[in-house]
Amino acid sequence: MSESVLIDQAICLPAQEVEALIQGRTIAIIARMFIDLGRQFALYPTNASTLLLPLERYYNANLNQIAINNVANVNSEKVLIKAWAKCELCQILDDTEHLDILSKSTVWSIEALKEILSQHNYIFLSYLRVYELDEPIEVSITAKNQFIPLSRPTIIIEPKPILNDRTFAHRKHQLEKLEPPLHPELEELQSAIASLTISQPAAKQLDDDIKVFLGWSNDKLIKQPDPNLAWINDIAKLGDRSIELENKKTNHEAGTDFEIIARRSLDFLGFKVEENYKGGAGGLDLYCSQPYPLVCECKAGKSIPDRAVEELDRIGRRHLKENYLQAVRLIIGPGKPTKNLKESAEISKISIINVMTLQKLVELKAKYPGAINLVELKQYLEPGQIDYKIGEYIDKADRDIKLRSHLIQLVKNYLENSGIKSAGVEALHGAYFGSHPPQPIKTAEMHEILIELSSPLTGYLGRIKGSDWNSDRFYFLRDLPTN
Repeated sequence: MSESVLIDQAICLPAQEVEALIQGRTIAIIARMFIDLGRQFALYPTNASTLLLPLERYYNANLNQIAINNVANVNSEKVLIKAWAKCELCQILDDTEHLDILSKSTVWSIEALKEILSQHNYIFLSYLRVYELDEPIEVSITAKNQFIPLSRPTIIIEPKPILNDRTFAHRKHQLEKLEPPLHPELEELQSAIASLTISQPAAKQLDDDIKVFLGWSNDKLIKQPDPNLAWINDIAKLGDRSIELENKKTNHEAGTDFEIIARRSLDFLGFKVEENYKGGAGGLDLYCSQPYPLVCECKAGKSIPDRAVEELDRIGRRHLKENYLQAVRLIIGPGKPTKNLKESAEISKISIINVMTLQKLVELKAKYPGAINLVELKQYLEPGQIDYKIGEYIDKADRDIKLRSHLIQLVKNYLENSGIKSAGVEALHGAYFGSHPPQPIKTAEMHEILIELSSPLTGYLGRIKGSDWNSDRFYFLRDLPTN
C-alpha cells in the first residue's frame, strides 16, 4: 500500500472491540451489513449499550481487564479515534456448527454468537487490516449508524500496520479455515498477567513476548530500558572516583558503595555471593562459592594501590585457609595498574580488571540474559591485568549472538520467499552462503544452533522433529534484535 489513503468515514464499533483490534488480539468484527473488499475507514469506539447481551456474557474472558479498563469511560461528548482499517474479506456465516472455534479465535462468547444468529439468521464476519494513526482524531458524538462521515478527512501518507504482512496473512488463514488457536493456555496466561503490566516491568516484557508468540503483535519489539537495571550505569562511577559525580564522600564511604555495587554485579552475573564474608577491616570484600570459588578485592578511588595484591593474599589466606589457593582471585578497581602491581598479580596468580570492564560484563548480561557463561568465562580469568581478555570474551559472546540473530532472520526470509511453512537444515545451509553470513559454519554446527534456538526456553524458532537430525524442519517464531 504505497499510495496515500484518504480516510473520510468511520465505522462505529463497541469500544472493547476497537481496543482488541488495536492490541492485535483480533482481526475480525461482526458488521451490521456486508462490507466491500478494500473499503477503508476509521475505527470509531462507542459504548456497549447496543449489545444483545450484558458485557460480561458477550465477550470471552480472555478479552482482558486492560482492554475493558482502557475503554470503560468513553467520553460522552468527544471520542478519540486512534486507528483505521481496510476490509480484507467479508464472510456471511449462517450455521452454528463451528461457533466454538469461531469464539476461541475471536473475542465473542459462544452465547453471543448464537444470540446474533438467532436475531439475524446470519453473521457478517469482516476481516480488518488495522493501522495506527500518527495522531488521534478527536470527533464529536454523532449518529449511531454503522458508518458515519468524518468532518475532517485524514490523508495517510505512510500506513503503519498493527500486524506485519506475514503475521496478518497467517492469522487470516487460520480464521478463514476455522483452525482452533494453537496455544489457548498462553492466551489464558496473557490475560492473567495483563493487569500487572502497568506496575511490573518484568510482567510487561513477558506480556510483549507472549503477544509476539501468539501473533498479536509484530515480530520486532522495541525493548524499553528496564528502570530496575539503572544501577548498572553507576558501576564504573562508583569505582573510579575520578569520574564519580559525588565527590563529598570519604574514602571509606566510597569504598563501601563500590563494594555493594560490585557484590550486586557478581550476583547479577550468576555467582553465588556468600553473605558470611563481608568487607570492612580485616574482612574479605567478596567471596563467591558457585559456580566456582572466587575471592574478590574491590578498590574504589583513582587507581589501585600496589599493596592490593599483598592485602588480598593475606586476608584471603586468613579466612579461607588452604581453600584460598584453589579459588579464582580477582581485584576490581579503577585506573591503569602500575608495573609493580601487574608483576605482583602475575606472581600471586591474581587477575585484575578495571571497573568499566565489570560494567561491560553486566551490561551484556542485562541486554542478553543468557549471554554470560561463567564456566566459560573462567578460562579468561588469567593472572595479571586481563581487561583485554575479558574484552575478547565479550566480543566472542557478541559474535555468537549476531550469528544466531542472522540464522533466525535467514529462516524467516527463506520461508517468506519460498512460500513454505518450514525448512530443513540442508536447504537453510545452502541459503546461508547467499545471505552475507557473518562467519562460515558447517551443516552440523548450524543444526546444533537451530536446535538451541527452537528450545522452549528460547522460543525464537519452532522445530518439527524428524526421524534423524537431517530431517528436522524449522519455522520462524520471533526475531532476536541485536541493536
